[in-house]
Amino acid sequence: MEEKSSSSAPSFVGEAPSIEVGVNVSGHKQELQRNFGLLSLCGLGITSGNVWIALGGAIAVAIYNGGPPGIIYEFIAACVFYWLVAASIAELASAIPSSGGVYHWATITAGRYGRSCGWFAGWWNCFAWLFGLTSTVQIAAAQLVSMYAVMHDGFVTKQWHVFVTYIIITWITCLINLYMNRALPSIEMIGGVTVTAGVFISIIVCAVMPHVNHQAYSSNFSIWSDWENQTGYSSSGFAFLLGMLNGAYSVGTPDVITHLAEEVPHPSSNIPKAILAQFIFGFFSGLFYLLAILYGISDYTAVLESDYLFPLAEIYRQAAGTKSGSVGLLFLAFLPTFISCIGLYVTASRVFWTLARDRATPASRFFANVDGSTHNPFRAIAFCAVFVTLMGCIYVGSTTAFAAFVGSFVILSTLSYLAAVLPHLLSGRRNVTPGWFWMKGVSGFIVNGITCTYIIVFIVIFCFPFSKPVDATNMNYASLISGGLSLFVLAFWFVRQSTYIGPKQVVLDAHVLAKDAL
Repeated sequence: MEEKSSSSAPSFVGEAPSIEVGVNVSGHKQELQRNFGLLSLCGLGITSGNVWIALGGAIAVAIYNGGPPGIIYEFIAACVFYWLVAASIAELASAIPSSGGVYHWATITAGRYGRSCGWFAGWWNCFAWLFGLTSTVQIAAAQLVSMYAVMHDGFVTKQWHVFVTYIIITWITCLINLYMNRALPSIEMIGGVTVTAGVFISIIVCAVMPHVNHQAYSSNFSIWSDWENQTGYSSSGFAFLLGMLNGAYSVGTPDVITHLAEEVPHPSSNIPKAILAQFIFGFFSGLFYLLAILYGISDYTAVLESDYLFPLAEIYRQAAGTKSGSVGLLFLAFLPTFISCIGLYVTASRVFWTLARDRATPASRFFANVDGSTHNPFRAIAFCAVFVTLMGCIYVGSTTAFAAFVGSFVILSTLSYLAAVLPHLLSGRRNVTPGWFWMKGVSGFIVNGITCTYIIVFIVIFCFPFSKPVDATNMNYASLISGGLSLFVLAFWFVRQSTYIGPKQVVLDAHVLAKDAL
């Protein structure tokens, strides 16, 4: 790491605001309050990352890619690559701490191609976080419905049960964002406590209760060595690579807190620190949690054939030995998931808001507004709630279509990262002034190079069907959704390119920047 300052005069790319008013690194007037601190930022990162809950929720799918050994090793492999992605994201976030995140970075790193590159990066990232929010709300709804189903034998879960719960969660968490802006840092710190306590208690219960109930644990061989490729692909190596999608889905959120750069003091140093905390916690909590539940499962067939909407309901029932124990553990997963929805509203709305203030969205002036009484992008938050509600209507009509949209999160998010990191690498890392965290010398080229290679290769792999033979229900529609949305973004570019402003580049000079902007 190295800390650098500039004594040169400020410069702007695009139309510069008056320097009489403090601006942030985006080149815009500082409008949002810097309510967050390092601890609340870490809380939002580990809660919205939600690694152990995401892993548990996807275990019924992940089990086909190699069985328990596949789940563990694929998670570890995905984490290794995402550590490098996170390092690449962290240094750009440190150098250009803007709420636009990858949208702003891509504009700067791509040089003369920055306007178009940033446009695509911004919209890919925006759609990714809207789908990420949608997915998390659905998980929270599934958890609640599953808790009810566990305690009521014979209850048959219907899609409308989930939809009603989904709508209630959508608008409760939206209202919290709209009217409790100053309380959000405290809420996210509470989220950090609940996700930490939840995983600790869950690990203890799943590790101890089978012994208390005189149930046998899974063998070391079945957990670490008994590889079972049930994907239908003849190559176990390819099944392993395809299975890394489950790990990528759980840890693939390295930019989630970067969009709060204009709401935390000293973002150049605080954001990289929070990313580090998020990934350390995510890896170790996820790994230990996986080991606890995999050793505690006594009947994998029952897990795969369970009628419960959320797979952890059956896993917890087996591990805890009682229905009430299962509900208690599910509640420990629900609390941080609910708070994660609140945090993801913050991230998704900030991405959309930054696009709007640069005239990259429909009705840009309307959505770019920051409310004077609530001190937040009120209309952008409301837009996110409407979007999530409409996605819920798709869920009622077709769970396959809904899964296709939310399943494109990994591809869309990594495309946006690629749009920022690849130009950074190809330009020799010269277009960016180093911030507090900077990978010096050859290390930066190596990390950025591996990051780009990983993203390019795995975007292709993650477009393959999840299993064979392929039919309409197990087809992977992520490529269709991602491609279709990219065509929409391209068409909209031709419509708006004449009025689109794009992010501004401001030399890191404390004489121009607003207080605590670095």
